[in-house]
Amino acid sequence: MKAFSQLFDRFSHAMHVISGMILVSMMFVTLADVLVRLLFKLTDGDIDLTFIGGVELIKYGLLMMVLFALPYSIGRSQVIVDLFTENLSARMKAILEGIYMFGFVALGGGMSYRFMHAVEQSQMTGETTQDLLIPLYYFYAVSAFATAVLCVAALLISLRCLFFWKGDKVS
Repeated sequence: MKAFSQLFDRFSHAMHVISGMILVSMMFVTLADVLVRLLFKLTDGDIDLTFIGGVELIKYGLLMMVLFALPYSIGRSQVIVDLFTENLSARMKAILEGIYMFGFVALGGGMSYRFMHAVEQSQMTGETTQDLLIPLYYFYAVSAFATAVLCVAALLISLRCLFFWKGDKVS
């Protein structure tokens, strides 16, 4: 279990790095779009380097960025309100976190299931993006994969909290 968990942590970290690269690329696409539109305006349309699909690239990039960041961030970025848990033992806090993480298991599993249905639907209908005409099932398939990874990440964290708790920490 520990070897699989460590391997999965590395994989989710790689997804997190990819998420960061997507974020940086979104920034460059936005910057390029704004600059070429400014150039177009300043030259009264004489220099037209504008491109279609900038908004679309940002929209789907944002989806991928968020979904790829979630599996790594889920166990590291939860806000805990100590008002209710400050008097609980460390073991009880770990149990509560494990139960709480089952909600993310359900969320990731449900989203992955729905994205898989969206893949099938968009393949049957041939649905594409509006400007760039990219088949939507590509985005839905990657989203289904990322949400399935979220489901597994939350399940591993939940199992660690519930069954692999030692002393004051989760091993």
